[in-house]
Amino acid sequence: MRNDLNALLEGLHNRDARSIARAISLVENDHEAAEVILTSLDQQNVRSSQVLGITGSPGVGKSTLTSSLVRHLRSQGKRVGIVAVDPSSSITGGALLGDRVRMMGHALDSDVVVRSMATRGRLGGLCAAAGAAVRIMAASGCSPVIIETVGVGQSEMDIIRLADLTLMVLAPGLGDEIQAMKAGILEVADLLVVNKTDCVGAETLSMDLEAALRGRKNACQSRVFKTVATTGQGIDELAIAIDELDAICRSSGEHDRRRHSSLELEIVDWAVELLKPRLLAELQETAYPAEPRQTARKLLARLCPLMIDT
Repeated sequence: MRNDLNALLEGLHNRDARSIARAISLVENDHEAAEVILTSLDQQNVRSSQVLGITGSPGVGKSTLTSSLVRHLRSQGKRVGIVAVDPSSSITGGALLGDRVRMMGHALDSDVVVRSMATRGRLGGLCAAAGAAVRIMAASGCSPVIIETVGVGQSEMDIIRLADLTLMVLAPGLGDEIQAMKAGILEVADLLVVNKTDCVGAETLSMDLEAALRGRKNACQSRVFKTVATTGQGIDELAIAIDELDAICRSSGEHDRRRHSSLELEIVDWAVELLKPRLLAELQETAYPAEPRQTARKLLARLCPLMIDT
């Protein structure tokens, strides 16, 4: 086992795609080697890597936009990592893995590392696994590492907070409601992208978004970009803006603040994930549970008496 682990760590150092995939699997499955892997990563690469989150409603073209952006980044010689979060059945565990299909254009490129992660109904555990996957890719020379989520629900917003910068993708004609997004989703997006601008309604949607941005504190840095991902239109300008905003965040200290916040989130997620099996075991030995919140407090008090005041 020790020889296998050494070979795996050497493979990560040498940017071997199979070693990256194996390392992520071991961490995701909470293997005994996970901590050794994560503590052996090249921290300099992790710190310097750019982590980009891409989110938006289903059907807006996130995966096509990601693929087009990756094509641009590869033309600049950059090594790119992609963590694609796929929807999956909580019963069978099966996932659509549509992102993997759309990334087939990069399948033969050893400098594009794609990892599909099925949700399987998990919330916190997925955040923990996704954060580890991002750092493994970053340590192996990927920059940027792109996190693409399945939609814009609460679990996706938690995952997207692992990113340094967030792109929200919208498209005309899909019923996106700007008023509902003003107080929530727009607040976590650094850059807004109206994709499919060759379709009717794109100009109206762009103007609505620009109007929604005017009340934001960092509106001077926020911009609305128009793209047609299928043709690559607007991708060059978007890539330039991403790098410019990344530089601003790093120089202002915002980058470090976000990294610290994302690590705190991941620590909590790992704590919950590690505690869950013990909680379930304790619950099975408990008499028929009463009110859930009260039962939860009693369980935590028994397992972690210093952590909660009953």
